[in-house]
Amino acid sequence: MVPERVEVVENAVRGVLRDVLGISAERVAAFDATTPLFGSLPELDSMAVAGLLTELEDRLGILIEDDDIDGETLETFGALVRFASDKALR
Repeated sequence: MVPERVEVVENAVRGVLRDVLGISAERVAAFDATTPLFGSLPELDSMAVAGLLTELEDRLGILIEDDDIDGETLETFGALVRFASDKALR
């Protein structure tokens, strides 16, 4: 994958986390690949997951099927960026 394109996806994921979950821009900017998400961010509960995935679809022009999501997809920021990159940059 082209690093510049991955960076665009990463920035989109940061924007979605900020906008959908109401997390401050400063806090989201500090996330790195190992930052835990689901189960660690109180803002990211099971109700918020659907909104987060829908917004990722809209911003990246991708389709996320139910089968695409597993426990690891939202485990860390890096895992979510890899997932979104795999979908968006195929």
